[in-house]
Amino acid sequence: ERISSLSLSLSLSPTHSGCSSSNYSNRRLHRIQHGQCTYTFILPEGDGGRGASCREAKASGAQHNANSLQRDAPPPAPDFSSQKIQQLEHIMENYTQWLQKIENYIKESMKMEMAQLQQSAVHNHTAAMLEMGTNLLSQTAEQTRKLTDVETQVLNQTSRLEIQLLENSLSTNKLEKELMIQTNEISKLHDKNSLLEQKMLEMEMRHQEELDTLKQEKGSLQALLGGQSHVISELEVQLNRATGNSTALQRQQQEMMDTVHNLLNLCSKDGVPNSTKVIEEEKKVRDCADLYQAGIQKNGLYTIHINPQETKKVYCNMESAGGGWTVIQRREDGSVDFQRTWKEYKTGFGSLTAEHWLGNEYVYQLTSQRQYALRVELTDWEGHQAFSLYDRFQIGSEKQNYRLFLKSHSGTAGRQSSLVIHGADFSTKDMDNDNCMCKCALMLTGGWWFDACGPSNLNGMYFTQGQHIGKLNGIKWHYFKGPSYSLRATAMMIRPLEFS
Repeated sequence: ERISSLSLSLSLSPTHSGCSSSNYSNRRLHRIQHGQCTYTFILPEGDGGRGASCREAKASGAQHNANSLQRDAPPPAPDFSSQKIQQLEHIMENYTQWLQKIENYIKESMKMEMAQLQQSAVHNHTAAMLEMGTNLLSQTAEQTRKLTDVETQVLNQTSRLEIQLLENSLSTNKLEKELMIQTNEISKLHDKNSLLEQKMLEMEMRHQEELDTLKQEKGSLQALLGGQSHVISELEVQLNRATGNSTALQRQQQEMMDTVHNLLNLCSKDGVPNSTKVIEEEKKVRDCADLYQAGIQKNGLYTIHINPQETKKVYCNMESAGGGWTVIQRREDGSVDFQRTWKEYKTGFGSLTAEHWLGNEYVYQLTSQRQYALRVELTDWEGHQAFSLYDRFQIGSEKQNYRLFLKSHSGTAGRQSSLVIHGADFSTKDMDNDNCMCKCALMLTGGWWFDACGPSNLNGMYFTQGQHIGKLNGIKWHYFKGPSYSLRATAMMIRPLEFS
């Protein structure tokens, strides 16, 4: 708090008997301004009889100084001595000195109080500033700690993202390399396929030329046969004439007729040989279609000539779609395990009258002698039946991994083929020839033309009813019942393309 002014009241009473001091009712206030301090003096005034104050001004024309004391005193009586006046002046000078000391003391006190007040204010301000600084430091430390935590989290997240980005880059590089490898393999396969198609076209052209040549020869033979028939007719007429004119010839004819009757009787007694044996003796049977055309139209096991030196028992379906089908695969009850090795799929396994695989080597030899069609018959667990028909079916040799070749799909088991049309190698659990980085034969089980684990696998695991839904490794035909439905029964059959 700042002190702007100070008022001091003093009561002065002269000791001289010449000044009146008994009447204090008539007092006069005199103020003196010195700097910022104001001093008030209370001086007594004389009685009316005396008509003069204790002190008066010496001269009317005297000039007043701003820093001098204002003195009011009655004019000296004629009876006052100069000694008393000097004594009063001396007393006043003492008072003046005393007042100056008081003023100096007041100034010093004011300075000390002001210094203390300023020091107290500075101390309070400093304490407040220190407290604010402490709070700010605490808040700054807390914010710094939070920022450090956030920075640590950001660094950790950034590190994880960098690691994930690096892993993704590595995976992408691997996939790009694999894609390049697969692209190269596809290019090679495309080149091989182009060569094979060119060879097939050349073979078809040669076959067409041979067929045209055979037609021409057939025409010439028919013409020759017509001429020979005419000659034979004339010879018969001449023979009849000769027979009618000659009794000897009649007797010989009668004897010949008797001989024929005797032979017929002998044949009827000994029995006619088995028709199948007669057909096999007259002509080697190549497949079930030959048997069907020879008059055998009953389902069952028969022996065919896989090649001129080797025979093989097969199951013939003589009832489905016109008959003459040679069965190469059948599933019906899960009695046979189809998770077999490459060698077993090559030579065949199972029971020909039940579940079996005929053998890739035999199918290769069969489809190499002439053009065959393939019929795939399917049955679901609700009893619905469907089929897929391919007009061209052939598999390559073992060196070609028994590669599958198909053309012209039709049937009721889906508008799109569930077998790979463009060609796929055969794979088993011990021989991976598919176009997938995984091993489809191990993952989906069985041996099949998987390509890239494709939409079909008739040699998968056999699941019973109630367990056949949601099975990716079951007996599936994608475009008939979907990719996770395991069928109840299947059959694969082949027949010559020209069969009628």
